Amino acid sequence: MIKFIKNFRKDEDGAVTVDWVVLTAAVVGLAAVAYTQVGSGTDALAGKVDTALSGVTVTAPDVSVGGGSSSSSTTSTTGG
Repeated sequence: MIKFIKNFRKDEDGAVTVDWVVLTAAVVGLAAVAYTQVGSGTDALAGKVDTALSGVTVTAPDVSVGGGSSSSSTTSTTGG
């Protein structure tokens, strides 16, 4: 029994496991904070875009198809 206790005290495998658990918890916590911050920033930006676009009026141009004068513009591009 005494030999078991001495070996248990010398064994550091459990300490390494605790280190990894703490490190993993820290990474998960930082990821959660980053996700929250990015999400709130994105929501704020979407609200600003919504406000800006809600006051804009878009009108369609008057396009006549089929009649009228025939003026066409041709653009040609040659490589070389």
